[in-house]
Amino acid sequence: MAEKHLCGVDEAGRGPLCGPVVAAAVILDPARPIEGLADSKKLSARTRERLAALIRERALAWGIAEATPEEIDRLNILRASLLAMQRAVETLRIAPDEVLIDGNRCPELSFPVRAIIGGDALEPAISAASILAKTARDAHMRELDRLHPQLGLDRHKGYPTAEHLAAIQRHGIPDFYRKSFAPVRRLLAQAPLWADADTA
Repeated sequence: MAEKHLCGVDEAGRGPLCGPVVAAAVILDPARPIEGLADSKKLSARTRERLAALIRERALAWGIAEATPEEIDRLNILRASLLAMQRAVETLRIAPDEVLIDGNRCPELSFPVRAIIGGDALEPAISAASILAKTARDAHMRELDRLHPQLGLDRHKGYPTAEHLAAIQRHGIPDFYRKSFAPVRRLLAQAPLWADADTA
């Protein structure tokens, strides 16, 4: 009997103020197990990067996709996250028999789909997806940090830390920010204040 192709799906980047929300879909190969898979939030950055390389090498299929800040603003973060998940599954070169989603909401898919709360700690394929999504998004934030070093994106990855809020208050808000998120929306409403201060 053929092995059932289970696809794990997870996303990274729902909470940050900027950048895309990134989703990954992974079908693991039972013949090539990967030791140490776990919820990406419980792993060190170095471990995540090591495991991400193994997942890309050993998985039967994997895909990464995103929803842009503009889509997040237009749809809301939940619907944009589901859209990124849908796109990630659609990139797979192998059709899954079942798709397992981390959380309690499922994207619209043409395959059987099931949501699992805490799935990133329970299902290895979802753990693998969480690792791919997190490492892909972190790489994107490092690239943005090279372009906008004054914002400290490499340190806080876009999350609303005190350092981050102070940086965008001082330097302004680039176009890759999520304008519908409350801290960004509030700063944009008083934009002339920081615009004047930054050019003074």
